[in-house]
Amino acid sequence: MNMRIAAIAATALLAISVAGCETTEQNQRAGTGALIGAGAGALAGQALGRDTKSTVVGAAAGGILGAAVGTATTPRRGNENLCRYQRRDGSIYNAPCEGNGGGAYDRGYRDDRYYRDSDGGY
Repeated sequence: MNMRIAAIAATALLAISVAGCETTEQNQRAGTGALIGAGAGALAGQALGRDTKSTVVGAAAGGILGAAVGTATTPRRGNENLCRYQRRDGSIYNAPCEGNGGGAYDRGYRDDRYYRDSDGGY
């Protein structure tokens, strides 16, 4: 019983110390998955083996599996730097943002290429 409490405390301290270093969403999801997986694995290991070794093995396997699942399920953000623009015909499309990232939004979805007149004004 004493060894089990020590293992749980060590795992919690390690998880807390690593959680402070997370920066990207993928790393956060991997860390969260590892924590959830380790907890579920420890419970399953204890239920199946009823000894400390089974609990530790279950926690390790669950942590690895949870981190893998958390990493694999991170949404991909391929259109992060895209803005919405509107053509004269009313159709809306996505394109890389112009200028300081505000592009279309600061002029109400207007695309300069279609709304500028011959002297460059609006």
